[in-house]
Amino acid sequence: MKKLIESIGGYLMFNGKTFLAIIPARGGSKGLPGKNIKVLCGKPLIAWSIEAGLKSKYIDEVMVTTDSQEIADIAQKYGANVPFLRPKELATDTATTFDVIKHTISFYKEKLKKEFDYIVLLEPTSPLREKDDIDNMIKKIVSNETYFDSIVSIGEVHEHPSIMKKIVQQEHLESYCKELEMKSRRQDNHPAYFPYGVAYIVKTSTLLEEKTFYSKRNTFYKIKRYQCYEIDDIYDFLAIENIMKYEWKVD
Repeated sequence: MKKLIESIGGYLMFNGKTFLAIIPARGGSKGLPGKNIKVLCGKPLIAWSIEAGLKSKYIDEVMVTTDSQEIADIAQKYGANVPFLRPKELATDTATTFDVIKHTISFYKEKLKKEFDYIVLLEPTSPLREKDDIDNMIKKIVSNETYFDSIVSIGEVHEHPSIMKKIVQQEHLESYCKELEMKSRRQDNHPAYFPYGVAYIVKTSTLLEEKTFYSKRNTFYKIKRYQCYEIDDIYDFLAIENIMKYEWKVD
């Protein structure tokens, strides 16, 4: 497919498509309190995702949706737009990512009179992005828009599902997925992948219709082994901190 790159408003447009990067970051976090602004290798965690979005050649706008004024102030300091504070009902443990994104899309359309062809979800808890990951994903999904409506970053898991166990009847152990045949060697199993949050990109119309980033016509982008981490607790945070120091030589 012929690739058309145009320039509008200081950004390059890939095949004439527009992209809104949304970074969700609520103030409450049970696994690691304050994680979205916890300092990671010299800057708040959320800053890594903001900067990755701003470095993209094709993303038109990077915004943060949050219920926290503190997070909003930090996000703006690092260059993100924060046009509103998220309603309290969308900042609970039960609020879904789709509900949060739908609210953002509606706000931009109704209040700011802005609409975008694609939504790019950047989770702040997945800061291990290489400089071309986002743009490579954009190019793949747009170049194949006839066949796919969304793309998800995936990494191969090393704890294969076939060896997973579950506890039943209090003290008994059995296979978590009985339908999976466990091979004697890990490398003999069919590779399994986990959708790590480097980026999720989906056509806006498809997202609103199907209410998921895993659309019916979904494709993938493989990330490297060292990127297969996301922050849910302090142990994840410490692991990623040391990975950054080792891979990226940051302090």
